[in-house]
Amino acid sequence: MLSVIPHFDREIADSLRPVFTKTSGTKTPGATTPFVTLITDLADYPPHFWIERESEYIIVGTERARQQALTIGHDAGHIFQTSGMILKPRFYEKTTVDRVAERKRLGLEPDCPTGIVLFGGYGSKVMVEITRKLNEAGSGVQLILICGHNQKLAAELKNLPTQKPALVVGFAQNVEYYMALADFFIGKPGPGSISEALQFHLPVIVECNSRTLPQERYNAEWVTENGYGIVVPSFKRIAPAVQRLLDRATFDEFRRQVNQYSNQALFEVPAILEQCAQHTAAPTQSQAAV
Repeated sequence: MLSVIPHFDREIADSLRPVFTKTSGTKTPGATTPFVTLITDLADYPPHFWIERESEYIIVGTERARQQALTIGHDAGHIFQTSGMILKPRFYEKTTVDRVAERKRLGLEPDCPTGIVLFGGYGSKVMVEITRKLNEAGSGVQLILICGHNQKLAAELKNLPTQKPALVVGFAQNVEYYMALADFFIGKPGPGSISEALQFHLPVIVECNSRTLPQERYNAEWVTENGYGIVVPSFKRIAPAVQRLLDRATFDEFRRQVNQYSNQALFEVPAILEQCAQHTAAPTQSQAAV
């Protein structure tokens, strides 16, 4: 049994507990079912969010999460650390895009610093503020704004006057294509969004404050700890953050750091699950041989 949903791990574990029948005293098949928790955040937000004592095996994507599992009492041999968050398969494929040609085709300048702005499947009103403040500051950057299903937001962004081109995109199933055209990422500190940007070696700018989801606050710390980008207390300060990011020496250092990021979690997790299954089956096989 694999859990990828927080809050429910204890209940799922309880459902798999060995149950003895009153008549035969034998265990139900659930007794040989391994229970694995795959944490899809960069770290846990205890208590009772991801890591429970009832989980037999824990799969984590960061050292922080591994330490949290050890602290709660899990055996080191039952904790498996991957190289990152699991992403959609196409984010692992080598993307060959002619950036100059594609930027021109989409109405963007071929050599202008380009940021991709992404806030989930429905976008965010803050994308309007980000666009305005970068334009007012004369930042010299062009933006790819992914609005998802939010047609009202897309319409408002299309009507904003900007000194540099702004490509407004609605719902896109090929976000990886647009990331391949960008130089940096602006968005919320979600584990998926950050990981997708890093997969394309994009330095990130994210916001973290009292309104940030509690389970996402460590993500901002992780960005800073690893030198993957800039964390701002408010997107009201996006213009100076972009200016700092694009300073040649600073940008080169961020790019050096993100280029070292190598996430192969999609290929690592199946092997880990097989290992968990073998660990659980081994005692049963030994008993059967007696």
